[in-house]
Amino acid sequence: MTALNRSTRRRLQKLPQSSSVWEGDRCALGNQISALGREESAGNDECILWVDATDAAVRSMDLVSSDAGPEVMVRGLLRSMESPHSPARPGRPKKIMVRNREIQFYLRGVLQDLDIAVDYVPELPLIDEIFRGLYDFVSNQPPHLPEAYAQPLMEVAEGLWHDAPWQQLDEEKILEIAISGDESTTLYASILGLEELEYGLLLYRSLDSLKAFREQVMTIADESPQLLEEAFLSQDCLFLTYDVPEEDDLVVVLGAAGEQELGAVEPNFGNLHPLEGMRPVLYEEEAVMMLLALSALRRFFRNHLASLSLDQFPKKTGRYQIPDPKDASQKVMVRVSTLPDVADELAAMSQAFALPGGMDDSPVLRSDVMPSDAFYSLGAMPWDVVHALRKLTGTYQAAEQVIPEEADGLPIVLIQTSRPKAIAMIEALQAGGGLRGIGFSPGEDPFAGERYDLGILQTDNGETHLFGEFLDNDPVHIQARKKWDQRCKKSNGMCGLVIARGLQGASRGNPSLKDMMALFEVRSLAIQDLGLGVLQLIPQFDL
Repeated sequence: MTALNRSTRRRLQKLPQSSSVWEGDRCALGNQISALGREESAGNDECILWVDATDAAVRSMDLVSSDAGPEVMVRGLLRSMESPHSPARPGRPKKIMVRNREIQFYLRGVLQDLDIAVDYVPELPLIDEIFRGLYDFVSNQPPHLPEAYAQPLMEVAEGLWHDAPWQQLDEEKILEIAISGDESTTLYASILGLEELEYGLLLYRSLDSLKAFREQVMTIADESPQLLEEAFLSQDCLFLTYDVPEEDDLVVVLGAAGEQELGAVEPNFGNLHPLEGMRPVLYEEEAVMMLLALSALRRFFRNHLASLSLDQFPKKTGRYQIPDPKDASQKVMVRVSTLPDVADELAAMSQAFALPGGMDDSPVLRSDVMPSDAFYSLGAMPWDVVHALRKLTGTYQAAEQVIPEEADGLPIVLIQTSRPKAIAMIEALQAGGGLRGIGFSPGEDPFAGERYDLGILQTDNGETHLFGEFLDNDPVHIQARKKWDQRCKKSNGMCGLVIARGLQGASRGNPSLKDMMALFEVRSLAIQDLGLGVLQLIPQFDL
C-alpha cells in the first residue's frame, strides 16, 4: 500500500481539525447520471463523493473510471481537506464514515498520524440523499430529441453521413432551404468537414448571423480564446454534428476511399442562440424543422451533389414534397437552392482577412496529407533492410546522390496507417511532385504555454505538410532528435520517409517488409530551409 510522504503528512497536520464527521463513498453511476459529466469525462462511470455530515455540505465530487483503484478515494479526500468546494474551508475531520470494509482498512493505513478515525457504517444517509436528488433532477430533464422524431432524425443523419457532402463542399458553399407551411421558414446550410476538424451541418436562421460569425472569427482569430468562445455562442442556428471515435471503434470498408460506415459514429443535434448559448436538445418545433430541412437536403444531394465542388458551385434548385413529420398524410413543400453569390461573398471575405493589403507571402503549413489517426516515429532503418526495401516496395523515390552508410542505419520517419490511407498519402505526395525533404520547425500553443517541435514534410512544389507534434521538453523526443541529427550528419544530410500499413495489432510501430508500401529518400531540411518561423496554434471550438 502506498503511504503519504512526510511533507504531505506535515502539511495536512497543520490544517485545523474540527469535530465534524465526514461521509465518503464511491458510487456507480447510471446512464442518465453519466450524462451529467462533461464531454471530456466520457467513460467515467463512478463518482467519488466526500461530504461533511455535520454541516450537510459537499466538500468534493469527482468522476472516475470504475476500474480505478482505492487511491482515488484518497485523492478526493485530500482535495476535500485542502481545497474543498466553497463555502467550506480547509480542515481535517475528527471522524470519517464509509460503508465499504476494504475502503475502511485502506484509509486507516493511509491516514496514520493524522488523528482521523475511520469507521464502518452500513448506511450513509446524506450521500444517499444527494444521489436521490441527482436522479430526480436527471429524470425530469427533457430528452435530447423528442421521442416521436428521434428515430427519423437519426435515420436522416445516417443518410447524410453516407452522402458526405463535406468531401466536395466547404463551409462557404451555402444552401438555402425554404420550408413552406403555416409559418414559412428559411434556413441557410453551411457544411462542416472539409478540413476534417468537425463533420456536420449548421442551419442558420439568417444570413446575417452566418456572415457576422465568420467576420467575428476572422477578426479575432489571434485574440484570446474567451473572445472566440463568445463569438461561437453568438450564432443563431440549429446544428447536426458527428462524433467520430478512433479508428479502433469504427467499421472500415476497404476500398479506394477507405469510407467509414456510421458504425460507432454518433450524431448530435442541438441549438445555438445568442441568448441561450449552446443547447444539446431539440424541442418539438425545432425537431420538425430539422427533419424537413435535412430530408430535403438528402434529396437535393442525390440529384445535384455530383455536379457541385469547391470550384464549381452554379445555381441549382430543387423542390421536394416532404411528408409532414406531424401528419404523414400531409406533404410540406421544401425548396433547396445553392447560393453562388453568397459563396463568392464569403470567399472574398476570407481572402480579404487572409491577405491583408492584397499581399501575403507567408508559407502555409497543411495537415490534410497526414492521416489523423496515424502512428509516427523517428528512428533508423538498418542498411540491409534499406537495400531490401528499395527492391521490394511498390513506391520508391531514390536519393539524388549516393548515401554514405557510416551511421547505424538510414534515419527515417515511419508513418503507419491503414492501407487505404497509406495509398492516399502516397498519391498526395506524388501529386506534389514527390517529397523534397523532411525537417523540424518550432511551434507553440500560447494559451496552454506549450512549445513544440513540429515534424514537417515538404513536397517538390514547395508545400509544407505537418506529420507530427512533439513536446519541446519531452526527454524521449529530445534524445530521438539528437540521434536523428547525428545520423543525418553521417549520411551527408540524407534521410528517409517510410509509409507502412498495419496500424493495428503487433505490427503497430514495427511493420514488416511486406507492410512497407513506400520509401522516399530525401534531404534533411534545416529550419531556415523551411522558412516557417514559429507557428502558433489557433483554438478550434467543437460543437
